[in-house]
Amino acid sequence: MALTGLLAVSACQFVGDDDSDDEARRLNTMKSFPLNAYIPDATSPDGKAVGTAQWILAKQCMVRLGFTGFKTLDIRTVDGTYPVRQGTLASSSKVGDDSPYGVDDPDLAAEHGYHNRQRDEPGTQPMEWPADQYAALTGTFESGDSRRAHGHPIPKKGCMGEAVRKIYGPEPKPVKVGGVQLSGYYSLAAQYWYQAHKAARKDPGWKKADRAWSDCMKDEGFRYPDPDEASTDSAWFRGDKPSQKEKKTAAADARCKLDTGYIQAVHAVESRAQKKAIAAHKKELDEQRAGAERAMANARKIVDDRS
Repeated sequence: MALTGLLAVSACQFVGDDDSDDEARRLNTMKSFPLNAYIPDATSPDGKAVGTAQWILAKQCMVRLGFTGFKTLDIRTVDGTYPVRQGTLASSSKVGDDSPYGVDDPDLAAEHGYHNRQRDEPGTQPMEWPADQYAALTGTFESGDSRRAHGHPIPKKGCMGEAVRKIYGPEPKPVKVGGVQLSGYYSLAAQYWYQAHKAARKDPGWKKADRAWSDCMKDEGFRYPDPDEASTDSAWFRGDKPSQKEKKTAAADARCKLDTGYIQAVHAVESRAQKKAIAAHKKELDEQRAGAERAMANARKIVDDRS
């Protein structure tokens, strides 16, 4: 889930300060937030073990469903990937930035505009599978797809879902996050993250920061009320490559964030809101984290048993 933050402080507080620019970029990461402590890092050794264990179990499931070619599947070729249906990769949008507060490097923004995904941390990568294998792996079906594979019923959420349940245990109840029904083992943290973000946007400091950033953008020749409006301008979605106007807008956006101390202020307000959420729901969140630790221990055992 994309959790885009906003909020900020008075203009010109940090102009020309390289240390403050570095601080802004350090804070403009998911890892810098309090609630991130309740969302395991998929790139850590334990996180990678969970991914490997999931594919080990999914491979066994696919063989059980009659996909005999999976007997020779080298897990190393699929580690760090997630399945997508064959023929769907080309339609994915490249517009957007994976960081919480969007572009923060004027030079990069001048080169890539808002087409700047996976700037810092490469996550899992999509990998295409034929329709029948994709359906069996994910339990996601299109019209005309069979719910069975070689005469065997496909488990709920496919072999990948079955594998996750074996690692984590029963799936928790779905929660609503931003009007979207979200299921998964970290949905609770995502729910509180969203609620904290929503509360932070109402803070007077947020509105003051938006005004400071917007005034800075006006001086640069651009009129947007806040960074979200700039980064989601429909004009940027018309092609796979950024236009000159998009590049200039994004570069100005990044400069204004740095010149007004936007990210530092935003982060402070949103972090306070998250700490308040953690204090109110600490028992639930601690239980979720304990469950994640048990799952990682299960995953390590699965991986070790295969070795």
